[in-house]
Formats: sequence, C-alpha cells, structure tokens
Amino acid sequence: MVEVVLTRHLFLYFPDLADRPLHVEATTVATTVATAIDALERLAPGIAHYLRDETGRLRPHVSAFIGKELIRDRRTLSDALQPNDRLSLLQALSGG
Repeated sequence: MVEVVLTRHLFLYFPDLADRPLHVEATTVATTVATAIDALERLAPGIAHYLRDETGRLRPHVSAFIGKELIRDRRTLSDALQPNDRLSLLQALSGG
C-alpha cells in the first residue's frame, strides 16, 4: 500500500478523508502518481480537479513528493510508486 499525505486544507473540501489514514494499493491500482490520484478520485470525487488540470498535468501550485524526492514528471505523472512508498500531494495556498 502507498500512504498518501494531503495538504490539511484539502480536508475542508473532502472531510471524509480526514478521519483515516489514506492508502492506495500500489500493486494493481496505484503504480504511478497518476494512478494514485485516480484512486483518490474514486475515494473522494472531485479531488483530482484540485490536483491536476484539464490535460492531466499537475497544477502549478501543487507539489508531489515520493518520500522526500520531488517527482520528475509533472506532465504525465508517470513516476513509479512502490509498496510502502509515501506520496505527498501538497497544494500551496495564496492570497493577499
């Protein structure tokens, strides 16, 4: 299983995700960052829209890390996930 860590403010929009550890299956469902986001979308419809744009690319204000390493492929999100990886999806806040 891949552990998924989200920016806390996303729980305001997806409160059902806040009450439990988030894990997605790495062997069949989530073998890449893209498929992990797809798996999250099945758990919380609409969350993928916050993370990816209409072309499937990671939005400019979102960072993704596997462990402590920034992912390399922001376009197709093809970075591989292994069982026991931690995928952190961090959405920056902005404002004045």
